[in-house]
Parts: sequence; C-alpha cells; structure tokens
Amino acid sequence: MMAARVIAKKRDGEPLSAAEIGQFFGAYSRGEVAEYQMAAFLMAVCFRGMQPEELAALVEAILESGITVDLSSIPGKKVDKHSTGGVGDKVSLVLAPLVASLGVPVPMMSGRGLGHSGGTVDKLESIPGFRTDLTVAEYRSQLERIGCALISQTAEVAPLDRRLYALRDVTATVESIPLIASSIMSKKLAEGIDALLLDVKVGNGAFLPEPERAELLARTMIGIGRTHGKDVVALLTAMDRPLGFAIGNALEVAESIEVLRGGGPPDLRELTLVQAAEMLLLGGAAPDAERARAAAASALADGRAAACFQDIIEAQGGDPAVVDDPAILPVAPVELTLRAVADGWVGAMDVRAIGQASVALGAGRLTLDAAIDPAVGFHVTVKPGDRVEVGGLLALVHARNEAAGQQAAAQLDRAIPVVPAPPAPALPLLVSRLEG
Repeated sequence: MMAARVIAKKRDGEPLSAAEIGQFFGAYSRGEVAEYQMAAFLMAVCFRGMQPEELAALVEAILESGITVDLSSIPGKKVDKHSTGGVGDKVSLVLAPLVASLGVPVPMMSGRGLGHSGGTVDKLESIPGFRTDLTVAEYRSQLERIGCALISQTAEVAPLDRRLYALRDVTATVESIPLIASSIMSKKLAEGIDALLLDVKVGNGAFLPEPERAELLARTMIGIGRTHGKDVVALLTAMDRPLGFAIGNALEVAESIEVLRGGGPPDLRELTLVQAAEMLLLGGAAPDAERARAAAASALADGRAAACFQDIIEAQGGDPAVVDDPAILPVAPVELTLRAVADGWVGAMDVRAIGQASVALGAGRLTLDAAIDPAVGFHVTVKPGDRVEVGGLLALVHARNEAAGQQAAAQLDRAIPVVPAPPAPALPLLVSRLEG
C-alpha cells in the first residue's frame, strides 16, 4: 500500500474504500506509516471530511486494533457518559460516582486534555496516588465490586485511537466531526457499555462552537451507536462560559468534591443532576425524569455519592481522605488576582482563550511529551452578565511562578471583558436534547 496515495486521495476529496481505510490504519498500527504521514492524513480529513462508509470503516479499524471488553457477567445495564470537552467541565468526576451510588454500573474510560480543554484522566491523576492505567481484568473486577471504574485507555482497548488522540492534540486536527466521532465512539463501544450519554458542547469554548455542527456531531455519534446496538442520548450544553469556577486539574477535583458533598457552583450542580437523571433512565433505575433527578439530588445530599467516590479512589490507589480534606491536593505556590478596572458588566467571554491560557500555564500539553502541572489554573469567579464594580474580583490565577502568573493574568484580562452595558443573554445551560 502506498501511504502517499491514500493521503493524496483524501486531500483531493476522492472517496476511500473500506479496504483502503483498513489497510492505511493497519499499517500505521504496525509502524509502516510514519507519524508525519498520519498527521497529513488527519489534516486532509479536517478539510475534506469523511463519507459515512469511510467513517464506518475508521470506527471498525480502531475497534479491531484492540479488544472489546465483555461486561455481560456484571448485572444491570452498563451506562457511560462522554463530554466533547470544555473549559472547566468536570461533570464526569461527580457524575460517575453519583450514578454508580444509585445502582447503575458506570464503566468510564476517559481521555487526557485535548487542545484547549482539560481531560478527566489528568484531573483524576492530580489526586495523590490515583491510578487510571488499570488492566482490563482490574477494570472488570472493580466494576463488579464498586459499580464504577474511572480509567484511561489501556494498551488492550482501542490502542489505535490512543495514538491518534495524542497526535491530534498537537497537530491542530481536533475540530473534525468524523475524527471526534470515531475517537469517542470507538472507545465507548470497546469498553463494554450498553448505553451512552453524550454531552456535546456548544459556544465559543467548544471544539464545534456552532449549534448546527454540534448537532451534526451528536447525530453522527448517535448513528454509530445505533449501528452497534447501543442506546444513545445526546445533550447539547453551553460552553460560552466556563462551567463552574475552577479551571485546572487539582482545582477542578476540589470543586467536584464540593458538589459531591452537596455544595458547589449552581451551574455545575444543575448540569450534573440533569445528566444523572438521563443516565438513570438509560440504566432503567428510575421510572421517569422527575424521580431520577430527585434520587440523584438525594444521593448528593446524604453522602452516598461522596462515599462512592472515596471507594473508587481507594480502589485505584489514591488517597480517599481527599474527599474529606481537599487540601491534600497539589497547591500552586503563587496566587494572583485579576480585578475589574471599571464599573460595568462582564461581557461575552473568549472561553477558548481562557482554556488556552490554562494550557500555557501548565494545566495542559503543548507537545506530545509535555508534563502536566496538576496545581496550576484559574478560578474565574464571574459569569457573562454579572454586574461588577472597579476593583471587583474577576479571577484568581494559581501559578508555579510570578512571571507565568502575570502572563496568564494578562491573557485572562483580554478574555474576560468588562463592558459598559449588559451583554446579550448567554446560552441556556441545556441547549437541546437528541436521541436515536
């Protein structure tokens, strides 16, 4: 097979056969296609897209690169959730133990940070000792005992996607519907689920800001799930402002613990309850949405969800005391404040720029082998439309040193404008709901 020929066909918009897709990605898995060739192919896909037949072949190629886990021996309908990624989106950290505490098994395989958005795996690994690299046997055993496992991709499950995911992160090839859809759905199909909730972000902090493209992505993933016999529901949710206040790995874990203990920012709590209700319905654990939501709220209030999170942390090698004492988490040595320089209202935020600033600060990766600093990040304490006065707090910057903190504060200052008149209304937290 001539790799350059396949790249050229995709570059020129010619359809590729299922055999060509399979051969090309198989050769990449064997090391016969170079990283730079795959980067060129991914960029061509970004510009040219993929036909449904090509996308189906890509999903199959990723699935066939590893195993599909059999969880049929575990009672109940196994339900997972996936977010397309956003700034401050730490819902999964609360949602997985919450839903598991109510009897629905949650096998959750998550990714690392991608582009300007944080990754669930990076957040979890900011908990001292926490392991996400469980073997398939450990993953299955933990699901049987606790009802939830929070893991990264293993060498056995969709290893091809693991390589592609890392390459896309550093080659500006993230924002492609077929690449996003194939990445998400191949992992979810391989992990052994029966049903899936998708949180597809909309707004300037999303990978696909436009509602029309976000809906197309959601429907594409629902279609892939339907083809493979899975129940899939998709929620389009707002990412025209950060979710919650915390941005950065340990900071987001601490804020998630607040919600698990019955508090936390109102928007984060609300979206968690909405998604928990959907997962409980998918898992057959509630007769209707109203009672599903009430059950989820009760599990937050009475400590069941927090206790389940402690069980998960302990099972995966972490320190469960962090749920009672989040001060155990890494703390950055430098804290700077960003304050309003005029009276007014918080205008429309550049959420992508906020995410990029957190990556530059060390909360994400600029290169494949870059290390994450778990302690750094932001607390953005305002939302668009908030009234502020001169000197009012807009954000806190948590940095490794003064220079990095000052640079990040300058980036935030540009991304969080204070305007003289109230801005246009922000998106509703829940934009729409789709199902197959």
